[in-house]
Amino acid sequence: MGGAVGAAAAAAAAMARATKASGVIVRMEPEGFARILQRQERPLVVQARGGIPWSKHYQYLTSYKGLAFFTKSPTPLSLPGSCELVVAERIWIPG
Repeated sequence: MGGAVGAAAAAAAAMARATKASGVIVRMEPEGFARILQRQERPLVVQARGGIPWSKHYQYLTSYKGLAFFTKSPTPLSLPGSCELVVAERIWIPG
């Protein structure tokens, strides 16, 4: 049992370090994410496909006023034409 408790404590510590390193991440619904993009002149958006083989989804990440905003959607989002898109292999968000 001690090994399991130690592993859980190590995992919790790793999660805390990852959260601290990544700063504040705001998870939101796709509609709210779209409103954040509309507030920016030339938003930078990172997009990746995530999920498991039978349940894929699209993930999006952008920053605005020092915060990182994240959303996921079962279908691709319609992004503004002024958006600079970076397609990533994966996006990992703590917790």
